[in-house]
Amino acid sequence: MTCVVVNDASCLIDLRKGSLLHVLCRLPYRFVVPLPIRESELLDFTPQEWAILDDGGMETFDLPPERMEEVFALKRQHGRLSANDCFCLVTTQHHEDGILLTGDGLLRTVAAAAGLRVHGVLWIVDELMAANACDDTVLITALEVWKADRAVFLPDNLIDQRLRRLR
Repeated sequence: MTCVVVNDASCLIDLRKGSLLHVLCRLPYRFVVPLPIRESELLDFTPQEWAILDDGGMETFDLPPERMEEVFALKRQHGRLSANDCFCLVTTQHHEDGILLTGDGLLRTVAAAAGLRVHGVLWIVDELMAANACDDTVLITALEVWKADRAVFLPDNLIDQRLRRLR
């Protein structure tokens, strides 16, 4: 069974900044983005970027109506999570052996406490390296872009570790 990776907006935005969208779907996972995330948080993605993701196998997932109460219950329980964060959590729970891909600290904490596997964009870099899914220069460029971007919240020491491995 192929693991399902549920993407929240923060990671897709960072992967876009690092020019990694075109290699993301080369990994041996089934990638999904919840419909509310795609339709409300990723509005500045171009049709060409969506075509890259869609053609690579990214699925837009519409949560079944019978699971909506779980989203509302989660929002009531964790008021600081956004509704879209709750959609990501419930979508991940909906998929057996699901992995949540997020850079949001609170969402990571709540997901881990619920027993979910949680990773971020640096895990994607590690997976791309391990799979030899792209040239190392592509990953080096992404890491350097993220390190220089004050809107990307990744620890410099973890970026530097990966840069040392790749150089």
